[in-house]
Amino acid sequence: MAVYDRFSFCNNLKYALLWTLLLRSIGGGRAAKFDRWESAIRLPSEKDVDVETEVGTRWAILVAGSSGYGNYRHQADVCHAYQLLRKGGLEEENIVVFMYDDIATNPLNPRPGVIINHPQGQDVYAGVPKDYIGENVTSANLYAVLLGDKTKVKGGSGKVVNSKPNDRIFIYYSDHGGPGVLGMPNLPYLYAMDFIEVLKKKHASGGYKEMVIYVEACESGSIFEGIMPNDINVYVTTASNAQESSFGTYCPGTDTPPTPEYITCLGDLYSVAWMEDSETHNLKRETLKQQYQSVKKRTSNFNNYDMGSHVMEYGDTNLTSERLYLYQGFDPAAVNFPPHDHNGRLETRTEMEVVNQRDAELYFMWQMYKRSEDEQEKKTNILKQITETVKHRNHLDGSVALIGTILYGPGKGSSVLNSIRAPGLPLVDDWACLKSMVRVFENHCGSLTQYGMKHMRAFANICNTGISETSTKEACRAACYGYDAGEWHPSINGYSA
Repeated sequence: MAVYDRFSFCNNLKYALLWTLLLRSIGGGRAAKFDRWESAIRLPSEKDVDVETEVGTRWAILVAGSSGYGNYRHQADVCHAYQLLRKGGLEEENIVVFMYDDIATNPLNPRPGVIINHPQGQDVYAGVPKDYIGENVTSANLYAVLLGDKTKVKGGSGKVVNSKPNDRIFIYYSDHGGPGVLGMPNLPYLYAMDFIEVLKKKHASGGYKEMVIYVEACESGSIFEGIMPNDINVYVTTASNAQESSFGTYCPGTDTPPTPEYITCLGDLYSVAWMEDSETHNLKRETLKQQYQSVKKRTSNFNNYDMGSHVMEYGDTNLTSERLYLYQGFDPAAVNFPPHDHNGRLETRTEMEVVNQRDAELYFMWQMYKRSEDEQEKKTNILKQITETVKHRNHLDGSVALIGTILYGPGKGSSVLNSIRAPGLPLVDDWACLKSMVRVFENHCGSLTQYGMKHMRAFANICNTGISETSTKEACRAACYGYDAGEWHPSINGYSA
């Protein structure tokens, strides 16, 4: 910090010019060729000074939409994001955190009271506010918080985004997802059109100047594809397109594992990509576009899409020329960090082994099973949980396939239910119909669960092809005849969500 302290007086253009003149007098005129990126010391530019006047209050909403130790990575992502924003100067009262808060003190956590997001990472849990935890992590509370409506908030700290017309808002969400939906630890799910309507309402109220949203989830592009306006001053990036999964990383047994006592993934590929990018660059110089490009390359696992996903962007892409610090703040310790690769190249990195988000739960249980060789009773219980989880997955897959056969006939059901609409079209035309079809299915066939969210496209296509709710009920009743939803429990011994 000595270097930063020594040159802290260079906080405006006047002092920068005086410093340049001093260099010229010492260096015999060579300062005219001085390249501030070739030195360890970066002189503040006129643009850096002027842009400060453009900032209102920065606000942030951070959401981990899962629960259970097997989903450690989602709360770790959100806690890490909180620490990054606090270092950037955002005030605690302007950051609203949603997380179930069942990880740090979980009996399976090898470091009680500590959460990490990197194998060699420091604790990111300390100091994170418990605004909305447990049963208060709901879609309804999220909407009320974003709209700044304290009268609609139920439980929690009551903190809301009370933003003004000149303020900027940053939203980061990490969890499981499916076509058209994002998970929440308490039902109902967050449906795409509901969220978009909240964004429109926030814009109509004049409650912000600009907003940036980052979303980590499977099929997260489907939340915005075809329905995200480009005229409400909101820019969005997602971990995946509308048809693919996203990936967990820093997982046990991979080439970048946590220490051996951890049996679950520490982070998600897209999430650690944007946060580690923010932590290694000067955010007063790096733009949203530059971060998007860097994160896109890393999240694709350097174009290996068997172990990566397509990062997408939606909404008002005119915002991408803006500096990241307008939303994430600026850490003074980063003043001498590069803005980005100034030759236009992205940093060279190696591929990372990853785990598909939907397989992460089974991967976690398998890790527990492997490490229980000397505890036969525990090993038996874990094996039972794995068996029941796989059986329920097979039940969901088989039920949806059979419903397709009943509704569309043999040989045609699968192609109809899995059909993907043309780019730019929304997942479904009637979102109320989609919700209704999901309720019908769950009433007869049991909970979709985090895994079953992948079948949301099937229910959307049932709506898009004009099948009535009555016909769908008959098909669900026939496909799931004799199924007892009480036979399967989504949480056994608190191990998984």
